Amino acid sequence: MLALGIPALLLGGAYLGQYGFGLYPCEMCWWQRYPHFAAVAFGLLAFAAAPKRLWIALAAVSILVSGAIGAYHAGVEYGWWEGHTACTGVVAAGGDILNTLQDIPLVSCGQAQWTLLGISLAGWNFIVSTIAGLAILGLLLRRGGQSRGMI
Repeated sequence: MLALGIPALLLGGAYLGQYGFGLYPCEMCWWQRYPHFAAVAFGLLAFAAAPKRLWIALAAVSILVSGAIGAYHAGVEYGWWEGHTACTGVVAAGGDILNTLQDIPLVSCGQAQWTLLGISLAGWNFIVSTIAGLAILGLLLRRGGQSRGMI
């Protein structure tokens, strides 16, 4: 259940922030969502197909990947290192730049839009995803070959 529920809740929170509170994602925010989408898919597969432990492990690794991206993104937000050039909020050359500017908000990866206790959303994703991914893997290892329900 954790391998499915945690990424689903994190994605739900991201979309609530985006559509409910106007916290539009930057490029690196999207990068953090993709592994959670994969984790949800792996979590669903764990309910439907064998080997369940493999799908749960893949979900946990996907959650950890999102956490690693969150750590990198938080470092960019806090100015610890440079971000990727796609994260500057600049529209790529070509196409109709005016329509692009009107249709989508440009969000820089280096600006935290919201913080809680001084930690950005990327930082929280790092914390929650890392703890969750490690906990799921720890439970898998601790239970060994036993299958007492879904993790």
